[in-house]
Amino acid sequence: MAGDQSPQRRHEDAASGANAGMSAVSYLIGGMAVWGFAGWLVDRWLHTGGIATAIGCVLGMAGGIYLVVRKLSI
Repeated sequence: MAGDQSPQRRHEDAASGANAGMSAVSYLIGGMAVWGFAGWLVDRWLHTGGIATAIGCVLGMAGGIYLVVRKLSI
């Protein structure tokens, strides 16, 4: 039955869910930070006024979303 799970098993399920959530958040923030920084460097080099930074942030978030979907769909 569903109510027959031990408290230890429920704790492990909650921990794995928390790990997946933290992993998803870190992919999204990390992608935006790394690619945003790369875009900022391109902006400084080409004097484009923030366009490359915005593009880098959007690409980083798209890459992070891709990695989250790939990781959680297993």
